[in-house]
Amino acid sequence: QVQLVESGGGLVQPGGSLRLSCVVSGDTLDYYAMGWFRQAPGKERSFIGGLDWSGRSAYYPDSVKGRFIISRDNAKKEVYLKIDSLKPEDTAVYYCNAHSNWPSDTDYWGKGALVTVSS
Repeated sequence: QVQLVESGGGLVQPGGSLRLSCVVSGDTLDYYAMGWFRQAPGKERSFIGGLDWSGRSAYYPDSVKGRFIISRDNAKKEVYLKIDSLKPEDTAVYYCNAHSNWPSDTDYWGKGALVTVSS
């Protein structure tokens, strides 16, 4: 059974930086594209970035380009989200996601990590 566990959330002041981690168990990370999503209060869950299985192809929506950086370490079975220049509107629950298309399209989710950006 694939399990994802996020860590590193908490309270941070505007302008600060934070790194979230996601540890994968139950399977090798080589089989999955990895991504991060977030859900702010009263909002829909939205995609904020991802990496393909090799970690060499990254993709981000325009809303977070330049501030959010995703990386992965397949040997350690970990994926990371580094956020710079945090803003109050970044306050949300952040979710780690693993996607496989073999043998079928399947998504696995962590339980989420709360990031609160406030003075």
